[in-house]
Amino acid sequence: MNDFFDNETFTKVDFTVTKINKGEYDSCTFENCNFENVHASNIEFLECEFINCNFSNTVVNHTFFKDCTFENCKMVGVKFNECNNFLLEMSFHNCQLNLSSFYQLKIPTTKFISCNLQEVDFVEADLSKGVFKDCDLKGAIFDQTNLEKADFTTATNFTIDPENNRVKKAKFSNENIAGLLYKYDIVVE
Repeated sequence: MNDFFDNETFTKVDFTVTKINKGEYDSCTFENCNFENVHASNIEFLECEFINCNFSNTVVNHTFFKDCTFENCKMVGVKFNECNNFLLEMSFHNCQLNLSSFYQLKIPTTKFISCNLQEVDFVEADLSKGVFKDCDLKGAIFDQTNLEKADFTTATNFTIDPENNRVKKAKFSNENIAGLLYKYDIVVE
């Protein structure tokens, strides 16, 4: 029997010590919680907020994230591609997502605001209409990725091959356009 939690706040809970209950968390807030290396599989998070949490290397097999917001979270090495992708919807603000994977996920309109996305796997993902505001994308992998109408105007350190990705109507700035031309080994001044 799974538990149901509605509109609850969890503060400073260390889920590496206190096991997280399987079940559905609806409109809950998690503040300063530690999920590092925790198996949070088969849990449903609906309209939840995660603030100042550590999610590094958390296992999220078949975990359901619908309309969830992550703020100031450390999320290194999370394999979001293993989540339940039905109605998957998340936004990230000031999060560290290095080495995480969004492989083949359909997450259009996702907002990444002031995030560190170094070496993140976006291969074959649908990020159309996504926003990458003030994000560092050094070493992030884009291959066969749908980036149509995505906004990269303030993103930095990305390398995106327009021949291997869908970039129609994506937005870039004069300052970061070189990230589209790296493979041609030309100098943009």
